Amino acid sequence: MTAASAGVGGSPAGIAARSDAEPQYNEQVIRYFVIATVFWGVAGMTAGVWLALELAFPALNFGIEWLNFGRLRPLHTSAVIFAFGGNALFASSLYCVQRTCRAPLFGGPVVANFMFWGYQAFIVMAAVGYLTGVTQAKEYAEPSWYADIWLTVVWVTYAVVFLGTIARREEPHIYVANWFFMAFILTVALLHLGNNIEIPVSWFGAKSYPVASGVQSAMIQWWYGHNAVGFFLTAGFLGIMYYFVPKRAGRPVYSYRLSIIHFWSLIFLYIWAGPHHLHYTALPDWAQTLGMTFSVMLWMPSWGGMINGIMTLSGAWDKLRTDPVLRFLVTSVAFYGMSTFEGPLMSIKPVNALSHYTDWTVGHVHSGALGWVAMISFGAMYYLVQALWKRPQLYSLRLVAVHFWVSTVGIVLYISAMWVSGIMQGLMWRAYDQYGFLQYSFVETVAAMHPYYVIRAIGGLFFLAGTLIMVYNLIRTARGDVRSEVPYVTAPVSRPATVKPA
Repeated sequence: MTAASAGVGGSPAGIAARSDAEPQYNEQVIRYFVIATVFWGVAGMTAGVWLALELAFPALNFGIEWLNFGRLRPLHTSAVIFAFGGNALFASSLYCVQRTCRAPLFGGPVVANFMFWGYQAFIVMAAVGYLTGVTQAKEYAEPSWYADIWLTVVWVTYAVVFLGTIARREEPHIYVANWFFMAFILTVALLHLGNNIEIPVSWFGAKSYPVASGVQSAMIQWWYGHNAVGFFLTAGFLGIMYYFVPKRAGRPVYSYRLSIIHFWSLIFLYIWAGPHHLHYTALPDWAQTLGMTFSVMLWMPSWGGMINGIMTLSGAWDKLRTDPVLRFLVTSVAFYGMSTFEGPLMSIKPVNALSHYTDWTVGHVHSGALGWVAMISFGAMYYLVQALWKRPQLYSLRLVAVHFWVSTVGIVLYISAMWVSGIMQGLMWRAYDQYGFLQYSFVETVAAMHPYYVIRAIGGLFFLAGTLIMVYNLIRTARGDVRSEVPYVTAPVSRPATVKPA
């Protein structure tokens, strides 16, 4: 199927022609997920800013065990990934699948509401566990075994609803965004079950023991950890890209064939790349090399997807001047390209020897988390609030533009500080004096990081401020308010010169 044969936004041709027979979509549960996305986004980013301030100013660790760095760090990570990002994926996927299949959600409103409230209950269970120290105590803190069981029930419900909606579709064609959403849902289920096999000490206690230990446990954890990035934070959000970028631009997907190649190559290669997190460890060398090789190979499908997303604007580049929501979506795709270049680069063993365990990794993670995941989620939320609350326009496009620039400044401050500090860390750790001893003690490297940690905290404050601007804009939009302002144009539109006939 070529791009020309797909409707606007890459939807199968003919949907618009039969819009008079549209079914009654379940939009209420999507509104719930949108509200939860915004709420958890603010909560998770606030925790992140506080953690950045704790690192820059250790005196902020007040001695309250529930607010120390060790408890808050996994809370922040899970809040922004699984609460903010997860709710954004629920909202976007359930909105997309109904419209591209021309079918209401399978299971009806009762099952949909269980899916929403069940997922929020899991988030609360995990958050309480992090703050009270009830986790599985793995390399990255996992929720307790009973929270994992509850998430399994909710996630299976999500899979049944999504796949059931596709099975009852009125459109014979399954749009490419739904393929990415399906890969995300099914693979995350597989990862969750494989990584969280635990033996509880008792049915009435939170303590449990993992089945695997040692290097086998590390391999399983990073098979899970890297592929959570690959399928939760990449494949799922690529589904958002393939639906919302074409819809907002009013253009079909640049190349539908390329999107299919992008899909199959990405899901095949990503699943093998996890061992690159374990370079220079007890993991067998062949497994480390395997992870590095597949990571480098990921350059090709990742950049194919980035090119497909950006080139979808062909014939609509002028909209970037007048539509800041589209600017969020397109900039996020650019960050996706940058992050998927940097990741394979850092997986190469000589580069990894410098970058591993340093702030360079933190900068890389946040260039993807803030630039790719958060910005495309912001664009999707602006689109969804206007569509779901049936508003002719957003409350203020100028505030969207302010949000874009404030967030962009925050990202640049954050990742630039971490890149510089991370490379400096790696170089200081490997510096030797003339006698062959380490030139710097560990505490000297920590002291050298202080100005960069302050800049990182300032960048986080900028990003949080931009998110709060979005919250205000979305609330006013949902209320039906419209701000009186000049149509948003950042630069005058140039017109070709005309020559009067003689």
